[in-house]
Amino acid sequence: MEPESRLKPNLLFSLAAGAILLFAPAAHAQATRIPLSNSNFPISQGVWVGDSLYLSGMMASTFSSPTPGDTKDQTVSAIQQIQKALEAQKLTLGDVVMMHVYLAGDPAKGGKMDFVGFMAGYTQFFGTPAQPNKPARSAMQVAALAAPTGLVEIEVIAVRPK
Repeated sequence: MEPESRLKPNLLFSLAAGAILLFAPAAHAQATRIPLSNSNFPISQGVWVGDSLYLSGMMASTFSSPTPGDTKDQTVSAIQQIQKALEAQKLTLGDVVMMHVYLAGDPAKGGKMDFVGFMAGYTQFFGTPAQPNKPARSAMQVAALAAPTGLVEIEVIAVRPK
């Protein structure tokens, strides 16, 4: 057997064992669900797993009003909703480690997502002198959000500091 071919099974075994060790603690962690306030909607506002909090997607508080605002306005409002949810769990925006952003096409922008508007709202909260922590993040345009006038939905993962 060639030396290289002997290494492949060992490498695969090492990778598999490492993955088991990496994910085993999470598999045994207790999940604690945070219900949505004043709602019987069948999702949790968030779920604690160990020291990690997974918050459901949040939208602007104005999405159902006749004047829901543009992408920047909705981003600011959505992040303020996230901030309130984090504070209720004794966390801050500085504890956010991952953010997923869903942007619907803005009719005022020809159906394209307004990434510039999103960034104008986002940068009021992250990477500032008052709150310098920046999460890992992905942002994408989606065909639509559940609320017809919604342009922004944001979900985050935060970690309780030690």
